[in-house]
Amino acid sequence: MATPGKAPSPAVLGAFSSRPCPETQHLFEIILRQHAQLSDIILSPGRVPQVEVHGQLLPAENIPALTADDTRRIAADLIADNKQAVTALREQGFCDVSYALPRLARFRANIFIQRGSCAIVTRVIPTIIPSFHDLGIPEQLGAIACLRDGIVLVTGMRGSGKSSTLAALVDRINEEQTCHILTIEDPIEFLHNHKQATIHQRELHSDTPTFPLALRAALRQAPRVIFVGEIRDRETMELVLQAAETGHLVLSSLNTVDTSKTIDRIARLFPPGDQSAIRGRLAKTLRYIVSQRLLPLRSGKGRTAVFEIFKMTACSLGYVECEDPSGRKLLEVITNDALKSGAAAGMQHFDGEIEKLVRASLVEEEVAFSYASDSAQLRNALAQRS
Repeated sequence: MATPGKAPSPAVLGAFSSRPCPETQHLFEIILRQHAQLSDIILSPGRVPQVEVHGQLLPAENIPALTADDTRRIAADLIADNKQAVTALREQGFCDVSYALPRLARFRANIFIQRGSCAIVTRVIPTIIPSFHDLGIPEQLGAIACLRDGIVLVTGMRGSGKSSTLAALVDRINEEQTCHILTIEDPIEFLHNHKQATIHQRELHSDTPTFPLALRAALRQAPRVIFVGEIRDRETMELVLQAAETGHLVLSSLNTVDTSKTIDRIARLFPPGDQSAIRGRLAKTLRYIVSQRLLPLRSGKGRTAVFEIFKMTACSLGYVECEDPSGRKLLEVITNDALKSGAAAGMQHFDGEIEKLVRASLVEEEVAFSYASDSAQLRNALAQRS
């Protein structure tokens, strides 16, 4: 077993080769043919490959259990000649890489050492960029493509579809605006072609060593739109604020569950004495927070996306500036806006959208309660209007 805190030994990693491995390609092709709707593939020593389909983990069919040699060989093929990934794996015990099967699919892979052997978790990325319609994205979010500057955040837990939503937003801008779009990703997921816009995609490690360095460089590369794959630390958030304050439109993501938790998370990236000023800067630059969850359908045939949309308005600005640990004030702003103006004003909240799904018989009540922000309030709302 590997000793915690120590880098994996060279014997575990083996010799990494840039030569393609037909067996690895064939394995992924078989798995993709078996499960057209899968989102993730997990490869672990001593176990049959596992696939995640609509949130359920299932074993791949007619594939034997993998050995430690199998997973090490697959890891070597995914890493290929990415020297930075090799260094990260040796020194930190994990690395992120992208991998492609031409005309079939792309993958975002996390390779890590566990119990002295390699394990691999891959996210399957379609080769076609999904549209608003494909993902069920509310059409009022199309207004993001017309924004001149500011910050747009897409948030949600792992596997909630943030990457797909951001890809659709970038593609909408690419289709409608004549501008320069620059993306900074770890790794690159969806591949964007030049349309109305000119778009350049930079990948962490292979094109740039860190998000902050790439962001600093971006400010000298004349983009109008900057897409940062994820805000992970204070330095990245500070540079995102600077970019928005200097006239750029910045799109990014956070692993937070709703609007209030997102604002609180951003503030807490900074020392307590700076948090009030950060909230003030955020209030001036934030344009949208789009949070999302995926709910299992009542039919058992897949999941549906539910979106909470917060849009910065003159009325909501003060609520972002003020600390509100409970999140109740911001939720009231979103709820009241949705009730008064509906989609025309742009805001909607999770529980109101989940209630609509239950009333349309698309989602079971108990499932709805488990995904609601306030299950008791949703229960009362359904009972009162039944």
